[in-house]
Amino acid sequence: MNSVSAFQGNRKIASGTPAEVALTLKRLDDNGEMVLVFDDATGRQIEFDLRGTDAEILARLDNSEPRKPGRPKLGVTAREVTLLPRHWDWLAAQPGGASVTLRKLVDAARAANGGREAKRQAQEAADRFMAMAGNQPHYEEVTRALYGGNYQRFAELTEDWPRDIRDHVRALAEPAFDWPD
Repeated sequence: MNSVSAFQGNRKIASGTPAEVALTLKRLDDNGEMVLVFDDATGRQIEFDLRGTDAEILARLDNSEPRKPGRPKLGVTAREVTLLPRHWDWLAAQPGGASVTLRKLVDAARAANGGREAKRQAQEAADRFMAMAGNQPHYEEVTRALYGGNYQRFAELTEDWPRDIRDHVRALAEPAFDWPD
């Protein structure tokens, strides 16, 4: 998670790394008003545990284990793959074996599809965050413009939304639109 944004009502009150935002929120006099925090990459709402000292909060955010001697973990996840015998035969004949070959094939497919994937992810992130604007005028039409790739309509319909909500949803959605070179 690279950056997050915190909103109190319709106002953005903090943006930055999770550590920066968490510590800002800890010092905030919230007057009982709810604060919502969103992952800027996915548009998903997240929560911080703000109990304890700054060091304790940061330790919970950095939930990585201390580095141990030896080969580093690569984050490999074992899952079942079902293929036909001819597919297994072909994979077994490849240099490095089935796992290496499958990783290379997946990476190649991701690279070839990069633009479409980035567009889809931006649409989904903006759509998730737009729940903050669910009661704003033209919400459904804005969603249609987002998925239809119509930035002009999207911008026009969000113009009257609260400034911080509008600006944030536009920033999240920007990669979803095709821009002339």
